[in-house]
Order: sequence, then C-alpha cells, then structure tokens
Amino acid sequence: MPKEQDIASGGPMIPEQRRELMLRQLRKHQVLSVHQLTEMFDCSHMTVRRDIALLEQAGRAYSVTGGVRIASQVHSEPSHQSKAVLELPQKQAMARLAAKMLHADMTVYLDAGTSTLEIVPHISALTGMTVVTNDFGIVNALADASHVEVIHTGGLLDHPNRSCVGGLAAATLRQIATDIAFMSTSSWDLQRGITTPSALKVEVKQVAMQSASQTVLVASSSKYGTFGMYKIVGLEQFDAIITDSQLAQGAAENVAKLGVELLLAEG
Repeated sequence: MPKEQDIASGGPMIPEQRRELMLRQLRKHQVLSVHQLTEMFDCSHMTVRRDIALLEQAGRAYSVTGGVRIASQVHSEPSHQSKAVLELPQKQAMARLAAKMLHADMTVYLDAGTSTLEIVPHISALTGMTVVTNDFGIVNALADASHVEVIHTGGLLDHPNRSCVGGLAAATLRQIATDIAFMSTSSWDLQRGITTPSALKVEVKQVAMQSASQTVLVASSSKYGTFGMYKIVGLEQFDAIITDSQLAQGAAENVAKLGVELLLAEG
C-alpha cells in the first residue's frame, strides 16, 4: 500500500483531503484495515477511526471489524431460493426477538423475505392471528395452519422473489389496517434508510408501513451499508429495528441516535 507522501502532492493534508484519499483507496480495494490506513496516511488509530466515523455518518463508507468498507450499490436482489440458505441462524435469532412483540389476536403484516418467513412459526403458536403478506413462501408455510387467517395481497408476480409487487398489491394493503408490520429490505444504511433496486417494490412497502400501527425492520447486518436506486423510507420512520449482533458498533450507535429502538439478535 502507498503511504501518504506517495498519494498526496506536497505539504501536510487537511482532514478532508485525507478522507477523500481514503475513499479513493477504498474504491480500489473495497475493504481496508485500520492498520493499513494508519500506515498509508502515517497517522494514529484514533485519527483513522474518527475519519471512518465521519465517512459513515455521510453514508460513504462503513466500519467493519478492524477496518472499513466502501458503501456499495445493490443493482439486483438475489432470488428467494438463494436467500433461503443464507444466514439462517441469524434469521432465526431475529425472529425470536420479533416474537416478543407478538400476542394473541393480532393482525400482522409480513413483508416478502426469508427473514420474515422465520417469524411464521411464532405466529402459528398463537391464537386469533391474521397474517397479511405479499409473499407466497409465507402463504405456503401457513397453508396447514387453519387457525391462522391469511390474506395475500395479490398483484404483479415477482418471479425470482416469489412475491407480489406493484399497484395492485399496494391497493389491497390500503384497505387493511394491521397492528404491526415486519418489513424486510435488501439494503439499508443511516443516510438513505431502506432502499431497493426495484421500483415496483417501493409503493407496496410504503403502504404496508402506513397501514400499520407499529413498524419493525427485520434485516441482517450484512445488508447494512448497501443501497439500491429507489428509497423507500428513512430509518427514523421505524418504531424498532431488529438486526444481528454483528452490526458494527459505530453503525449501532448512529442508528440509536435516531431514537429508534435497536434490537441485536445473538445468532
């Protein structure tokens, strides 16, 4: 790795210049350790961590254990089949935290996703429950639970994600009031909130949140620091955020400052 004097041209850098050069190196390498950055810029660990914190607040880079990675854009979402086998212990741990918000005789919206799918067994264990969803996997999981009322939104089929999107799905949700909405996302961060690469998902998610008395984001930490083209809502619009305990400390502190309850699942 080049040192500061190899990167900068003449004279000591001001902090803003150092952070811009940090970003330039991150664009090349994607992830850098704190040790690499201290050597590269010939500065202290404290200085590097302060720079990382400022870049994170600006939504340009994100802290990871021992280092930092560049903010990355999500251009497409993985299919339901590929997501189903990823991070299962974390998803189950997040579902257990979500279950603590449930009680009998609730109407619950479950957004399409494999994390929200893990909440289904906890709903099935209660009486008088109604589930509203746009996800066919969730409907299938509840097919034999005759004691649970199930409403599917209908709408345009998103084949890879096995869910419905678009205006027809949103129109159904406008007619239903729910007690709590558990929302999923493929990308989230402090500056942009939750985002998606699919324009057809935006209205469905927004209406689902508007129709709920309480809104909870259920998203793994691996999705934090990524963003899609279309913004859905800011993180401050949620009553609570459930993620896993691998969320970086700096990210957790920044989210907590929004006044949103942050729940970290040990998975």
